[in-house]
Amino acid sequence: MPTLDALAIANELADAAQRHSLPHFRTAIDVITKADDSPVTMADRAAEAAMREVLARRVPGHGILGEEHGRERLDADHVWVLDPIDGTKSFITGSPLWGTLIALVHQGRVALGMVDMPVLGERWVGRPGLGASRNGEAVRASGCTALAQARIFTTSPDMFSAGQWQAFDTLSRRCALRRFGGDCYSYAQLAGGTADLVVEAGLQPYDYMALVGLVEAAGGVITDWEGKPLTLASAGHVAAAATAALHRQALEVLATAA
Repeated sequence: MPTLDALAIANELADAAQRHSLPHFRTAIDVITKADDSPVTMADRAAEAAMREVLARRVPGHGILGEEHGRERLDADHVWVLDPIDGTKSFITGSPLWGTLIALVHQGRVALGMVDMPVLGERWVGRPGLGASRNGEAVRASGCTALAQARIFTTSPDMFSAGQWQAFDTLSRRCALRRFGGDCYSYAQLAGGTADLVVEAGLQPYDYMALVGLVEAAGGVITDWEGKPLTLASAGHVAAAATAALHRQALEVLATAA
């Protein structure tokens, strides 16, 4: 990868987003329903606009894929994938489990993934091959290799179709415990070793590309439900696990149940 202070840029992007999102948390804000029926706030849009201003100044030739303001130059060698407020429903209901997601994709591969949790004061960074950290301290996924000992997370049953829910329900009932409602923070928990599996469906690239960088850098495995690498063109069915053995068992159950 060409010399590029990607981490410094990512930190600047997260700082810019936080300045526009955090002051609006737990305040009276206007909620807009998008065409896909997902809620968006003015804080989302202002935060992403601020992030794009940073990129225009720092790396004007890079591509951008953002949730709120579309795509630019996706054929560039470097593409930044931005979600200013992942977990908008958490944001508008006063839950602290929303975050800013930032990924740098270099020639199709994730070079950096960041999950910034403004309310919690936690910034998770993953650079595959260089490790993962929380606020500068190294983290690593657990060594869990068996479903019976696994802690499995997903954001909501509502994200699954009927068949997908059956698959998740079958899988999760073979695990030690299951939890709901984490949004992007579930993947940070996996990277930090306090969760072992995260299975979701219907995500967009700005929802999962940063998570690819973080989970892989922490020693975990993250793919689609068929075991294929997640890319900008993936369908958005995500299965993340602490170990390859656990990941393989999860995919076997998902395939059987589906």
